[in-house]
Formats: sequence, C-alpha cells, structure tokens
Amino acid sequence: MDAPAPWRTSEPGTFAHDTLRVRVPEILASTRARLPPHPPDVAAALDELAHELVGGRLRPRWDAAAAPHVGHSWLDLPWFFAESFFYRRLLEATGYFGQGALADVDPFAAAKNDEWRPDEAPRRCADALDAAPAGIADRLRALLHASLWGNRADLSYNVARHLGSHSGDADSDLLVDDAAAVSAFVLARPRRHVVLIADNAGTELLMDLALADHLLATAGVERVSIHVKTHPTFVSDAITADIDAGLVALRGGRPAAAALAERVRAWRAQNRLRVDTHWFYTSDLFYPALPPELHTTLAAADLVVLKGDANYRRLCSDAPWPPETPFTEVVAHFPTSLVALRTFKAEVVVGLPPGAAAHAATRDARWMVSGRFAVVQARLR
Repeated sequence: MDAPAPWRTSEPGTFAHDTLRVRVPEILASTRARLPPHPPDVAAALDELAHELVGGRLRPRWDAAAAPHVGHSWLDLPWFFAESFFYRRLLEATGYFGQGALADVDPFAAAKNDEWRPDEAPRRCADALDAAPAGIADRLRALLHASLWGNRADLSYNVARHLGSHSGDADSDLLVDDAAAVSAFVLARPRRHVVLIADNAGTELLMDLALADHLLATAGVERVSIHVKTHPTFVSDAITADIDAGLVALRGGRPAAAALAERVRAWRAQNRLRVDTHWFYTSDLFYPALPPELHTTLAAADLVVLKGDANYRRLCSDAPWPPETPFTEVVAHFPTSLVALRTFKAEVVVGLPPGAAAHAATRDARWMVSGRFAVVQARLR
C-alpha cells in the first residue's frame, strides 16, 4: 500500500508546523540553560542554530540527507526529517562528537536525571510490578500496558508527560487493545528471540525492563534484545548509558524495583538480555526503508515490540492516513510479527475502528497529539 505524502512543517494549523515554530525553539532554549559550563565556541554555535530555526535557512552540512533541503526554511521541510536533523544539529553545536569540553556529554542528561529519583520512575515501576497479577498471561498483558502507558512520560513533550504513566480511563483511552492476542502469541510456544525497540529513558525504560524480565523469566522467551539510540536525541530517547542509569535508580527504589534490577543484571550476565543499537534509529528514514542488515536482524526475531510515537510515525511513513486504514496493510512491509505500543503525540494514526476517531475528538479536541489516547496494535504471523 502506497503511503500518502508525509507531513511537512509548512502547513499552518498542523502539529508539525507548531512543533518547529514553537516547541523546537523552546527545547533548544531549555536544553541550553541546563548544559554544563561550556566555552564560547559552543555558545556561538547554539546562537547560530537558534537564529537559523527562527528566521534562517538550512545551510550545507555533512549529512547527505540534508542536501535536498539546503536553502529551505525550517518551516518548509518534511516534519520527521526536520526534527531528526534538529537534534543532530544540536549535538553538533555542543561538540558531542568532537574533542571539546562537551564531547560525549549528553545535553539532555540533566532532564533525564530528574526522573531517576526514587520517588519518580523507580516508584512508578514498583507500583506496576506490585499491581500486576501473578498469572503468566494476565501479568504479560498488564506489563504490556505498563510499558505502553510509560510512553506518556516524554521529556520532549510535557503536554503528555503531565498525564503520568497510569492508564487513566483504560476502557475509553485505549482505542485499540491487542494485548491479549500478543500474550497468546508469545505463550503459544517457546519463543527464541524478542526485540524491543525502545523509546524514552526514565519511567518508560524501566517499564520496558519489567516487560523484558517477565518475557525471560516466565513467558518462555530465550533472549530479549533492547534496541536503543546510538546517541542522544528527542530529549529523552534512551541510549545505552540510560540502561545503566536506570538500573542504578532501580536499586535505590522499593523492594520490587531493587529485585528487578538484580534480575536484569543476571539476564545481561547470561547474555539473555542484550542492549543493541543501529544508526537507523537516529536517521530520518522510515521503516519501509530499513537498511538490509537491520532488516535481517528484525526478520529473525519472533516478535518486535515497537515503542512510542516517533517509531509509530516511522512505521506509518509519518503520513496523514485516514484513521480507519487497516494497520495490517500499512505495516505489511515489516519483516516479522510486531506489536506497536504508542500514546498519541502526533497527527498520525491507523487501524482505528469505525467511529473511534470521531468519538475521541468529541472528548478531546487535541486527541491526536495530547498523549491521552493510546493503542496496542499487532500484526502477528
């Protein structure tokens, strides 16, 4: 199925336009304010980026993907490219890839660290573990939901984050729920390999670790791979260092959290839980254009758990599909069974039952971007 043209930042009144006009400059300003002390050349580079965002145009850069857009305003770009390129430009400005004072320094670390406090992410994770039922299938469904609602805690989008990581009114906020089908699929026979493509650090990442632990401990899965970003991006997107930081935070939490940290440590020591990455995850490419080596890796998995809004946008080519377009047709390109766990923070959604979109709009005029609503959507084979 051919996708519609992807969203662009040039369309006034869209969330894409608002993101580049308002949210991205705000993210740059707040990130800059929380950077460690930095030299004048970093300050000048950040000034240049801020000016370019507001009134300038893209200049020639190292990234070949930017070449077709050189000379364009930031408000005249494909939306997903613009966001991805902004975060890469921010790392360039701080000298993340260089030899200077902020080399290899995550510019979003201060924001991430706020959520690692024992009364924040570890507490929420412990609450989810304590509340989950004991039965294998029921617990798997509960932890899938915990991993889903953890996606609300997105540091780049406080409109969604204020909702917290609980389910809210689960019967009406969860517009599609294939969790029972996913649980039955996983438990139907022993599964060799599950890949979880992570989204955010903090609360969501700890919920992901809880889900991975259950898959390994009692759900018959031999190995779980968690795929994270190669470098910081989208403020709170998880990188390898965030796994280690999350385990430290869990160890300082309540007994359920501390015990999870110890089990995860053991799974990693046994090589049954791996942390991997690939450059694709920080590119502006969509999932129909998976690089061959990553396509092969995902095709070999029994199931891919795809987390979050940005991954969902990429899965659907960041396009304005009619909401009732069948999910299985849109993701027919994906090389194996998958389940998408996503809370809505962008104007991209497929696979909704007839009338669900209209009903959600009556409850929340910004239903597609508020982070209130969610889906668990599966294509299992």
